[in-house]
Amino acid sequence: MALTKKQIKQLRALAHHENPLVQIGKNDITDNVVKQAAETINKRELIKCQVMDGAGYDAAECAEKLAGQIGAEIVQVIGNRFVLFRKSSRTDIKHIELVRE
Repeated sequence: MALTKKQIKQLRALAHHENPLVQIGKNDITDNVVKQAAETINKRELIKCQVMDGAGYDAAECAEKLAGQIGAEIVQVIGNRFVLFRKSSRTDIKHIELVRE
């Protein structure tokens, strides 16, 4: 599911005030990081991640790897942070209503 420019703009605005929920450190993207990101994105649909200084990859590379492993779309990469989005299949949460073009 490719996001449109309007949808990206909407998701960026929603993620602006969020704090990073997943942190990637010197061990890079481990199984635990993938598990934590998958659980968090299933609950929230939109997560902000932070890449710490000791990591072996930059934020863009981590975003590509993590998004590929959990089946998410990259919304934004700025500095050492990035935002991922994936529609949740859960029915007990409030879903993000994306705008349509």
